[in-house]
Order: sequence, then structure tokens, then C-alpha cells
Amino acid sequence: MPEEIKKRGRKPKETPESRKKEILEVVDEKCDPVSIISREEVHKKKLFHKIVHIFIFNEKQEIYLQKKSQAADQNPGLWTSSASGHVLSGESFLVAAQRELKEELSIKIKLEEILRFPPSEETGNECVSLFVGYTKKFPKPNILEIEEGKFFSIEEVNKLVETKPESFSPIFRFLWKKYQENISQKAP
Repeated sequence: MPEEIKKRGRKPKETPESRKKEILEVVDEKCDPVSIISREEVHKKKLFHKIVHIFIFNEKQEIYLQKKSQAADQNPGLWTSSASGHVLSGESFLVAAQRELKEELSIKIKLEEILRFPPSEETGNECVSLFVGYTKKFPKPNILEIEEGKFFSIEEVNKLVETKPESFSPIFRFLWKKYQENISQKAP
């Protein structure tokens, strides 16, 4: 097959410039859409918008965390959720979560939405939906976005967040705390 013919449905590699041109929904304080503009404008004007975060666990109940690339436009060099990203215009939270997981870690698994938060200072003015999934596979990090990634025990994450909070993105610290509170409330 000639090089110029691309596989059906395959998108060209994402670049920092193409990310700026992504079309996002601006939302109100209840996460309801109010307009549609580019990601670059959303960030420049600090408007409320939707984002997903995914926590992936393995059979040992360890969580996979990624360390953002130094080239990342947000939280470069910091540890954060297994995967995360913007919800594109017209996309559901679940579809966005599945897309981000595939783009960032090359895996496809069943995801469950467990928490949702309206835009606030704690969420970085983002309407955040947190998904959880389980895998037997080892994620393959996208080197354009991720410096490194690995599985951590829950105890290890708790200790690191307590002793070296500056190593983690603010949104991860917020979501991790809320996740822990949510899990402990469900325990018998």
C-alpha cells in the first residue's frame, strides 16, 4: 500500500498546534454547555469546560500514574491520573475517557464514572468527571505526552502525596482525596 494512503479512520498524529485548535464546549457552573470555541481560547480566557480523568488499577489493586512530559501545556513533569483530557464538542464524558485512554496508554477497557465535580478553583475551572477501570495489561505510554508511567500501591501514593505533594498535579491531589473519601464511605 502506498505511504500516502492512510488506514481508514486513523487520525494524523496529534501535535501541540492541533491541540490548540480542538473545539471544546464552554460550560456554566452546572456543567451545561453554553458555547463552542477552540481549546486555545478556552484556556486563554479561563472559561469553564469539561475534562475527564481516569484511574486505572491492576489485579494487585495498584493504580497506574503517569508523569506528564516536560512539553505538556499543563502540569509538565508532574505525576497525575492514569489518563486525562478534554471533552471535545459533542462528545460524552465516557467517549472522551475511552478516547483519552486509547491515545495516552494504548488500552481499551470498561470504564465506570464514579464522581463528577462542577467547575471550581479546586478543579482548575473544569467540569471534571472521574472514571475508574481495571486492566491485566500494562499500559503503553504515549511518549509525546508522558515522560514515564508506573503502577503504585495505594499506600505508596498516599505517602507520596503527603510527603511530596508538589510532585503531583493539583487536580490529581484533589481527585485522589475525593476518591479515597468515596471509597471509604462505601466500605462496610
